[in-house]
Amino acid sequence: MDISFPVSEEITLSAISLADTADVFHGIDSNREALREWLPFIDPTEKEEDTRAFIEHCLSTPELTFVIRRNGEFAGLIGTRDTDLANHKTEIGYWLVEKYRGKGVITRSLKFLVTYLFGEREMNRIQIRAAVSNTKSRNIPEKLGFTFEGIEREGELLISGFANLAHYSMLKSDKAWQVF
Repeated sequence: MDISFPVSEEITLSAISLADTADVFHGIDSNREALREWLPFIDPTEKEEDTRAFIEHCLSTPELTFVIRRNGEFAGLIGTRDTDLANHKTEIGYWLVEKYRGKGVITRSLKFLVTYLFGEREMNRIQIRAAVSNTKSRNIPEKLGFTFEGIEREGELLISGFANLAHYSMLKSDKAWQVF
């Protein structure tokens, strides 16, 4: 799948491909300390072959995984997971290398992806989950008008132990996404 979208003048989302293996691995490897607190896959990703296997898995599923580039430089990933086509719902996950955090990259990428999923992919419900104590990640769906639905107790095993997850959702009928 060769899909690429300009999100803004400096941000582009491109469907992940095997050609992205080195960039994604380097993004993980050079940002381990910043990423490992919230992402359980960081420590097991020890070599480029691990990233290649992840990308091959992404390419074998109907999920959408996009490489985020800012001014042509790798910035992170955003994509869907646990998509339920029969019920027109999906979950979005994302991460950024430390250099691009706090610059609106995920917010703009998420706005674009939500619009794409509701419009082109005919989704009805989009979910986002983040560790309760990961306030920076939680701020994004809150700022964009996602509805807080509750806490999933001990829903993800992080390096620090099991974390409670805050659940957010947005429906196609919600007005918030229509003004992005």
